[in-house]
Amino acid sequence: MTTPFQRARSEEQRAVRRQAILDTAAAMLAEMPVAQVSLNELSRRVGLAKSNVLRYFESREAVLLELLDTAMREWLDLLDVALARAVDGTAGPYERGDQLAGALADTLADRPVLCDLVGAQAAVLERNVSPQIAAEYKRATMANATAMARLIHTYVPELDEHDAMRCAAAAFLSAGAIWTHAQPSAAMLAAYEADPTLAAMRLDFTATLRELLELLVTGLLTRAQR
Repeated sequence: MTTPFQRARSEEQRAVRRQAILDTAAAMLAEMPVAQVSLNELSRRVGLAKSNVLRYFESREAVLLELLDTAMREWLDLLDVALARAVDGTAGPYERGDQLAGALADTLADRPVLCDLVGAQAAVLERNVSPQIAAEYKRATMANATAMARLIHTYVPELDEHDAMRCAAAAFLSAGAIWTHAQPSAAMLAAYEADPTLAAMRLDFTATLRELLELLVTGLLTRAQR
């Protein structure tokens, strides 16, 4: 049962309400995929009428885009530590490129909620927001991509800033696309089980992303040496 709505009287109170909505949505994402997170259920869990939730976020998608930005920044902090451990600074560029690709794939695989959000970003989350929210999110995305490109350039300096940014963008796009294909429906799982010849069609997220990123970095390094 929703509790009676009391209008927040200060910016601090509004910030507390917004954070409560974000925290509730984050808890839901730990239980269910993005597609199952509804505004009705979010409102019920946070204890506000849907119209009152919309006082703080213009749509379900606006909530999820903000969570996606937060998840990206948390992952970048983790990636910085993971790359320091995974990349051997004395190795050659191609070996360091493979190590970079492995760290990217492994750390993303450890963040299923992030991958699910990235997979839903273009087709779902960006479709029900105002131009203002869209612009705010894209600015945050550019900042995150720039931070990721700096990390890539730090550990594989043979890739200049332009190529490092290309690598970062491709990693985001690849992770989202592969994640959606690596989460088969019940019908697809049954088909794979019934016909072993179809097993090659089932993707392992980590292995597929790692291989694709290894090929990407190798290609960028080869072109850089020309």
